[in-house]
Amino acid sequence: MDTQRLILFFIFGFSLLMLWDAWEKEHRPKPAPQAQVSTTTVPTPASKSASAALPAPAANGSVPGAAAPEAKSAAIVVRTDLMIAEIDTLGATLRQVELLKHKDAKGSARNLVLLGPEHRYEAQSGLTGEGGPNHRTLWSVLPGNTTLLDGQETVEVRLSAQGKEGLSVTKIYRFKRDSYVIDVALEISNSSAVALTPYAYFQLTHDGKSSADANAVASTFGAQSFNGYAVYSEEKKFEKAQLTDIDKGKTDFLKQSNNGWLAYVQHYFVAAWLPAAKVAREYAVEKRADGTYAGRALIPAGAIAPGASATVSVPLYVGPQEQNRLAEVAPGFDLVVDYGWLTIIAWPLFWLLEKFHGLSSNWGVAIVLLTVLIKLVFFPLSAASYKSMAKMKLVTPRMTKIREMYGDDRAKMNQAMMELYKTEKINPLGGCFPILVQIPVFIALYWVLLAAIELRHAPFMLWIQDLSALDPYYVLPVLMTLTMVIQTRLNPVPPDPVQAQVMKYMPFIFSIFFFFFPAGLVLYWLVNNILSILQQWQIQRMFDRDKPAHAKR
Repeated sequence: MDTQRLILFFIFGFSLLMLWDAWEKEHRPKPAPQAQVSTTTVPTPASKSASAALPAPAANGSVPGAAAPEAKSAAIVVRTDLMIAEIDTLGATLRQVELLKHKDAKGSARNLVLLGPEHRYEAQSGLTGEGGPNHRTLWSVLPGNTTLLDGQETVEVRLSAQGKEGLSVTKIYRFKRDSYVIDVALEISNSSAVALTPYAYFQLTHDGKSSADANAVASTFGAQSFNGYAVYSEEKKFEKAQLTDIDKGKTDFLKQSNNGWLAYVQHYFVAAWLPAAKVAREYAVEKRADGTYAGRALIPAGAIAPGASATVSVPLYVGPQEQNRLAEVAPGFDLVVDYGWLTIIAWPLFWLLEKFHGLSSNWGVAIVLLTVLIKLVFFPLSAASYKSMAKMKLVTPRMTKIREMYGDDRAKMNQAMMELYKTEKINPLGGCFPILVQIPVFIALYWVLLAAIELRHAPFMLWIQDLSALDPYYVLPVLMTLTMVIQTRLNPVPPDPVQAQVMKYMPFIFSIFFFFFPAGLVLYWLVNNILSILQQWQIQRMFDRDKPAHAKR
């Protein structure tokens, strides 16, 4: 293996380390700042008639903080084919969502709890100001079924509460079969003698701590996917609100729009409020007095005349980042799947993986098939590379002789080497280019295996029961090391003794990375190496058989 390939391997390893370091800098814990006051002001539009704004202390449109008065509440449990949801009558808040199709951990019998008390993760809604029913109000549940029965497509839960100044609200949760989207509606009635212009808010709260999946990935692979709020709009597309920026009050995203959505994104899962298109909304995120975060969409209900009513409806998605579902939920919603800075390569790779999985029903087999396809695509480049290395191997004795002839005169030695390359039509960098081209593919596939929930807990065969986790017995990394040793043996031995020794131990040094990569990624590179060895061996065999003239000199 020539010096250039050695340098390239170091660049490759260094690139991976820089990638990890960049993500760690973005997500490593920061000192806890002082909590901010949990109040967001919403401007109240001027009414065209004799209307009264919803009263609130200090400012119209303020959203109540996290603290709730002492009150007896009850839990309403809703069961569907995909989830078990718990609604608290205190605030009519969606307090917990348990996903029936996803387990808490590999081999665990417990279902994964997405929304829940562990991270103070809740979906709250109500009217702004202290006068309207909100997430600190005790609501009454209306009679009705709370289980999605066979043959039913939806199940509906209704709660009601009376506010001040003649406002009353009925909150409706509508759960649907085979869907993680929950329709949430506020039916607002005005029994006062004047028109009112209330604002509705729909917010997600979280303590900001990473999920167990993200922590496992960080400790194992040294990298983390995004954890925090995100806003999407047609104007600005996908924008992240980093928790560290929220701490400093320096978030930068589109605050007002008439399209898009607001989400809390974590590893593998997401919850998002999805207001309808062409409906005015204002987005806000903040750190509250109790240390939790809140991200909300504020929507005007419009002027409601005396004795009239209005409805504000905003769907809520609470579930996995399954890409076949996300694209159908809302424009740009599939962008919550965090593939890092090589998304443009990662998306096609996942699309191909999904197609191969459809053929094989096994994600490990899909990775093998993807590897074969990538190898075929790069076949011309690889063939040219291996031919160059085969030529280098044949002229190695002549290169050694040149080195001995010129000794310490490096200028003459390099000149003689270049003449030899020119005479024999050898490109000394020919072996580097195919590896260089595959580095982005390798890193993109790394993020696909890291971020795609479809590969979470996905088995391959025998001892590999989770392609997104480490090989529990390190069999694949060991095999990977062996293939690298074989490849090194097939490459020309550097004439310099020091380089030769470095090349001898390089496979063992480089393979250390693969002991900390997901099994699926090691499987990809192992299959790639095996195919490369076969291709390289065949080309070398052809050169040895034909015995070029320069080999006989």
